[in-house]
Amino acid sequence: MNLKTCLQGWLRGGRSLALLVFVTPSAAAVTQEIRALFVPDSAYPQRNTFTNTTPVSGYCEHYPGVCRDNNIFSIRLPIRFESVKAMQPNADARNSAMFKLPTQWRSLTVTNVDTKESEQVEVRVAGFGSTHVLSDTSMNLTGAPTAREGHDLLWVGAGWVFPAPPCQYSGMALYTSNTYSFFWKTPTEGACVKVASFPIPGMSYNYLDFAYELRTPNPMSMSSGLYTGSLSYSVGQGGDFDMGDVMLPNDNQLTLDFVLDVQHMLKVEIPPGGEKVRLVPDGGWQNWLQAGRRPVRLFRDQTFHISASSRFKVELDCVIEGFDCTIKDAVTNRAVKLKTFLSLPPGMTNNAGNPVRYEYLRAGPSYAKRFQTGHYVHRGPGVLHFEIASHEMAQMLQPGVASCYVGNVTVIWDSDV
Repeated sequence: MNLKTCLQGWLRGGRSLALLVFVTPSAAAVTQEIRALFVPDSAYPQRNTFTNTTPVSGYCEHYPGVCRDNNIFSIRLPIRFESVKAMQPNADARNSAMFKLPTQWRSLTVTNVDTKESEQVEVRVAGFGSTHVLSDTSMNLTGAPTAREGHDLLWVGAGWVFPAPPCQYSGMALYTSNTYSFFWKTPTEGACVKVASFPIPGMSYNYLDFAYELRTPNPMSMSSGLYTGSLSYSVGQGGDFDMGDVMLPNDNQLTLDFVLDVQHMLKVEIPPGGEKVRLVPDGGWQNWLQAGRRPVRLFRDQTFHISASSRFKVELDCVIEGFDCTIKDAVTNRAVKLKTFLSLPPGMTNNAGNPVRYEYLRAGPSYAKRFQTGHYVHRGPGVLHFEIASHEMAQMLQPGVASCYVGNVTVIWDSDV
C-alpha cells in the first residue's frame, strides 16, 4: 500500500511601517523641522530608540563629541535680536543682557495620519548661543588696550565665555574687536543675566543657536505610519525665549515641526521547498506498511526564519473553511481536519505576554492571532506545526486502499495590526 499525505502552504509577508511628524508654519514665525528615524538594526537588536536625523548646525556642528556625550542636538535659527535702547551699566536684569529660555520638558502630541493613534514627544532647550555685535569696539567702549581685555572689562564677571548662572560653561569663545561668539548650557530653569560695566549704545545678536534634548516614544509599541505634530514657542518680551527689554527679536514665534519616521520590519523566510509540506508518522510508514499498525498521528514541523521589530498578526486562510483547515482525497472525496500551531523565537510574545509555543491557529480573519516583539528579532527561528490527530487515522488509512490527501493553507503575516 502506498499512502501519500500531501500538504501545500504559502507564507505571505506583511507590509512595512513608517512614522513621521510635521507642522505648518504660522504668520511671523520661524519654523524648524525636527526629524527622527527608527529602522531596526540587526547589529543592535536591543536598540529600540529613534535616531535624530535632523541636519546639525550651530554649536554641535563644531563640537560633535560634546553633543554626542550629552545626547543633545543643535540648530542655528535666523532669529536676530536688536537693541532698542542703550544698555546701561549695572542695570536690572530686564535692561541687561538677559536670557530666559524654555529649559523645562514640554510635551506635544503626534498623531498617526492613517490610524489616528497618538503618542507623546517631549523636548527641552539644553543650551543656546549667538554672536553679539557691539556698536563700537570693546577697546573704545572700555579703554582697554586689547580686544580680549575690552570684552572682559565690558561685563560684570568677565567675558561671555563665562556664563551667568544658572547657565553653565561650554568652552566656546570666539571674538573680534566688536563681536563675541558664545554658547551656554541651560541645565535648569532661570534667567541668565550678563550685566554691563560700561554704557553700550547698541548691540545685536546675529542669530539664535539652540541645543535641545528629545524624549521619543517606544517605537516597538507604535503602529507603522506617519505621525504628525508641532510645538510653538513665543519669542520676545515675556515669551518662552525672553531676552529682556533691551534686545528684541525680528520674529515673535518659533514652531518646531516634528518628523518621526518608523520603518518596521516584518519578513518571513522559509527554506527552499518549504512551501510544500509532506505529512508523515513518527518513525515513518514502516509500521503501517509491514505490520498494519496505524500511526498515532501525521505531522510535519516546518521551520522558518522571522525578522520583526513590532507587533504583527498571523491569520490562516483555507480553501475549505472551518475552525481548522482541511485536506481532502480527490478519489474518495474524504476530508480530514488539519490542525496548525505556531512557535516563535525568544523575544516574541502573545497577547498574554507569554512565549509563543504551539500557539493554536484557527482559520479566518476573526481568529487571527496577535503577537508583540520586545526588541528587534533578526532571522529568529520559528516553526509551523501541522498535524492530523489520531482520531482521523481510521478514516484516512484503510487496508488495501491507497489515497493522497491534498490541501492548500495560506499563512498570512500582517504588520498592519
